[in-house]
Amino acid sequence: MPLHWQGRELAARPGQSVAAALLENGVRSWRRTRRGGRPRGLFCGIGACYDCLVRLDGGPEVRACLVPVSPGLRVDPGGAVPEHDPCEQDPTRRPPERDAVQHPTEEDA
Repeated sequence: MPLHWQGRELAARPGQSVAAALLENGVRSWRRTRRGGRPRGLFCGIGACYDCLVRLDGGPEVRACLVPVSPGLRVDPGGAVPEHDPCEQDPTRRPPERDAVQHPTEEDA
């Protein structure tokens, strides 16, 4: 079953997700992050991370890992990740000094 990726015709199997079809055809990344322009493609495979966003037939962005292929589907790269994407957090950010639960110390006794 054909699917179209950036003007190229790719082979896909019935029941396969768009992400699986792209990977099977050697496409490893299909969008870039907002900050840093890092490549993204399939990460979790269950729709939780939003790394695999694509546009189908010119519509809104969808998660490629959740959408099955259909004959003649046109797939285009997605845009940048949503603001809440955990992959885009500042890696230099330090955790808080103490846990949310304040355990007593010997000095508190």
